Amino acid sequence: MRNLGSVRMTGEQWNALVQHARDEAPNECCGYVRAADGVVQEVVRAENPRRSPYGYELDSKSLLATNELDDEGFQVGIYHSHPRSPAEPSQTDINLAHYPHWTYLIVSLQDGEPVVRAWRIADREVTEEELLLEP
Repeated sequence: MRNLGSVRMTGEQWNALVQHARDEAPNECCGYVRAADGVVQEVVRAENPRRSPYGYELDSKSLLATNELDDEGFQVGIYHSHPRSPAEPSQTDINLAHYPHWTYLIVSLQDGEPVVRAWRIADREVTEEELLLEP
């Protein structure tokens, strides 16, 4: 029920994800989205304490905030960037996906043209979710 299933966001929200990825490159960025009925309502930048081009983790304040949103009945999506690889979950991403009802959004800057894709990762099973841009 809390899985976004399909993710709908505005072009402005999509641009916010891409801009965050560009701002943090060559390191991975991360953050989260709050949604209801599959529609993103808010994009929130988080800090990546790893400061690494090869991995991310949400800072403790952001992880607490996402869990509170979940408890309040909002849908939660975690986003991060892949500065030099496709917008597909890496094995590390799969291993660290501890919230099977959350959506994981990945922003790739690999080929210069940004790509954003959404995924559900549950019990190490990866399923792509539809990402729809609204005006």
